[in-house]
Amino acid sequence: MAYRPGRVGALRRRCRSDPGVAGRPLALGRDRRLASRSAAGGPGGGGAPRPAPQQWVAGLTGAGAARPSSTTGTDRCTADTVRWLHDALYDRHMTPAAWSPYPDAADVLRALHERGIGVGVVSNIGWDLRPVFRAHGLDPYVGTYVLSYELGVQKPDPRLFATACEALGADPGQTLMVGDDRRADGGAAALGCGVHFVDHLPASRRPDQLRPVLDLVADGRMKK
Repeated sequence: MAYRPGRVGALRRRCRSDPGVAGRPLALGRDRRLASRSAAGGPGGGGAPRPAPQQWVAGLTGAGAARPSSTTGTDRCTADTVRWLHDALYDRHMTPAAWSPYPDAADVLRALHERGIGVGVVSNIGWDLRPVFRAHGLDPYVGTYVLSYELGVQKPDPRLFATACEALGADPGQTLMVGDDRRADGGAAALGCGVHFVDHLPASRRPDQLRPVLDLVADGRMKK
């Protein structure tokens, strides 16, 4: 599951780091593009098509977000507007509707569940992913959620993977970590887990990369 708060967070950090920015216009430029990219993601990179940056302001306002009166146009905005845009995009990113499962996710998770193979979600996330899985019908196949914001550590710290294995009653040597970040998800190898990487791509461009997982595990054990 990919979640990259640093991109949207750059908007807020820029406002905080420049004491002269409050009350004067800010050229959005790269900041706007960063905000647009960050809000258009989903689990593992899936998500709705990315709208033009100026459409975010109109769309969020139409969705009920209170747009600050300091907005001065489509190409420039004040620091208050940047902060508002950051908060509105972050709030939207936490809604289940902003996320799209990969096409093969439900089938693979269901098949693992039917084989009696436990599944855990280990994520560097800043909020609770459980409602997203429930909304998309995937929660019944997940035995545990190990979320970085709840434990105070992030992947690749092996403590996250150890917590997941313990919750599932799984031997790390017989556990497969599936992820799309070689550095973060590769941290499971330090615990003795196998690691299988998939590409970090939008859902429409990665229809079946999870299916090989079914060939890598059998009867609750990893194939050597």
